[in-house]
Amino acid sequence: MVLKHKLSKQEQLHFAQQLLSLLQAGLALLHAIELIYQTAPKPWRQWLNTIHQQLKAGNSLSRCLQMQSQRFSAEFINLISVSERTGDIDLALATICQQLEAQIELRRKVQQALAYPSITLCTSFTLMIVMMVWVVPVFKDVFAHFQADLPGPTRLLIQISSLIEHFYLSIGLGLLSFISLALLCWKKSIAMQKKCDLFSFRLPILGRLLRLATLTYWCRTLGHLVASGLSLPDALRVTAQSSNHWISHDYSAEIFKHLTRGWPLGEALRRADPNHTLFDIETLQLLRIASESGSLPEMLRKRASILGDELSNRLNTLSQTLEPLLIMIVGIMIGSLVIILYLPIFNLGQIV
Repeated sequence: MVLKHKLSKQEQLHFAQQLLSLLQAGLALLHAIELIYQTAPKPWRQWLNTIHQQLKAGNSLSRCLQMQSQRFSAEFINLISVSERTGDIDLALATICQQLEAQIELRRKVQQALAYPSITLCTSFTLMIVMMVWVVPVFKDVFAHFQADLPGPTRLLIQISSLIEHFYLSIGLGLLSFISLALLCWKKSIAMQKKCDLFSFRLPILGRLLRLATLTYWCRTLGHLVASGLSLPDALRVTAQSSNHWISHDYSAEIFKHLTRGWPLGEALRRADPNHTLFDIETLQLLRIASESGSLPEMLRKRASILGDELSNRLNTLSQTLEPLLIMIVGIMIGSLVIILYLPIFNLGQIV
């Protein structure tokens, strides 16, 4: 039995690009899928063959993709479904490619901005552990020959080093067990995931970036869905299904609920997010005006573009600011450790 797994955004983009290119070249849908199958990587062949057989049996492409819903996002499937009603599958595939490219680029920018700080902090932590386990014990043996009390910071450092040296295995296993348990609880508990997502928005510096990224994704997804022909409630439902953040998911569901009760979009947005946890005031006002004037799809995509540019600028600023800041922090950490170790030597004339 082959386990089904969701295709990554990059894989979905590759499939959409291939299919779009073949359809624009004049191939029929069935022949396009057959050609993709012939050049596809081995893990793709089973589900591509299933789609090919279902198409031959007379099913629509959206129906075939729905049978592969474990692999494709709800947004992908619904855009194809809408295109079948309008008869313009090329436009739907082009929209899907544009959307996935924007999502991949956004994630790449966030990962790139956070990679340097993460690597620097992990390296610094590893260096500190190495010094505690192998360097400090050497100084401890040297200090054992001194006939005087060591300075308080040096004694404390030696005690911490001894603790790590003797119980490093227990400490490591304890940390690993705690992290594994926390990840398991997070994976199994939706309530914990929601609390973590809410807490992430409240983090200093990073919280604002995560909020911008989530709101950009929400605006871009909803804008593409509404522009493709889906009604606003249906577009909100698909946006909630395709969301990778619980706050975005729950607020989309709340907006959907208020819309079905007869409230206009502006009021539905205000009621769904009264504390402006996700939607800032400017976005709320612009979407309210756009919904009243009938230009909601254009405003959503324009707002997504503006928020994306703001996020990029903030990420660039963060990278430029964090580099010297992290260098200073690492320098202070290592410098403090060295000074503490050499304090007895500086006072050698008094303690020998």
